[in-house]
Amino acid sequence: MKIADLQVLLKVAELQSITAAANQLDMSSSAASVSIKRIEKALNAQIFVRTTRQIRLTSEGERYLPLCQQALELLQQGQVLIHEEQQSISGEVRMAVSSEMGRNLMRVLLNNIMDKYSEVTLRLQASDSRADFYRDGVDVALRAITKDAVKELNLYGFKICDIPHVLCASPSYIAKHGEPLTPEDLLNHNALLYKLYEVVHDGWELYNDDQKFKIKMNSDRAVNDGDIVRRWCIDGTGIAKKSAIDVAQDLLSGRLQRLMSDYKVPLTEMWLVLPSRQLITPAVRLIRDELKHTINELRDQLIAKGIIDAKEWPESL
Repeated sequence: MKIADLQVLLKVAELQSITAAANQLDMSSSAASVSIKRIEKALNAQIFVRTTRQIRLTSEGERYLPLCQQALELLQQGQVLIHEEQQSISGEVRMAVSSEMGRNLMRVLLNNIMDKYSEVTLRLQASDSRADFYRDGVDVALRAITKDAVKELNLYGFKICDIPHVLCASPSYIAKHGEPLTPEDLLNHNALLYKLYEVVHDGWELYNDDQKFKIKMNSDRAVNDGDIVRRWCIDGTGIAKKSAIDVAQDLLSGRLQRLMSDYKVPLTEMWLVLPSRQLITPAVRLIRDELKHTINELRDQLIAKGIIDAKEWPESL
């Protein structure tokens, strides 16, 4: 017996015709007859008495009909309830972000969401090591990843934006050590390096039109925490290659200054990814939309101040 069978039964009882009921339910008369037979088989009782001219309920059918109506109403109430819960901004969000995004942009963004939606709870994992969805109990992660990698890893998700990177240093560092103007000049400066899984990222790739430059940077320090790289840069200890998102407020406030803007760093992509489509809740969609809005605002501010060119940073849709 199926839920649709009960709907057929009620319509046949109302119209006293299988053909008329089938027409209203947009199905064939034979399919409607099969539904009635399926109910009768499940109940081991005859629901309708059929003659060549009419169809009417048996005594068993008359007793069953109001119970059938109640059952359908309860099922419909359940569907409405589940639909409302699915549309509400509520529930626990178990999320992984990089240490830098967690301390800065995402901390503020998630605070704002939770202030507006009190039924949202958060379990945040902030680390530059890649979270394992199953081992670490994470439902959604913010990652620098490509669309092809998302497919290859059998993940679901949303592209948030392209991420431009910039070379930057503090005004105090530039006053003391001078400003590099070419890739060759970088060899005379101290780089603040990022290290992940024991790999130190000391090879910086730059482009000027069709020319490609790969510079092996000199450095007196490296760390596995992107936010410490940013703070070292503000301290005036060297030059950093950073995501424009992570240093946007520092560039806008003047704590950091962009260097060598004619030389571009290849774009990367930011995605919000999940191991299952069922985990895409209204709360996750809200985080996605708020994140895109916040990043587009940062982009617009950097463009307005002439720190980044609009062509360097495609707008997220």
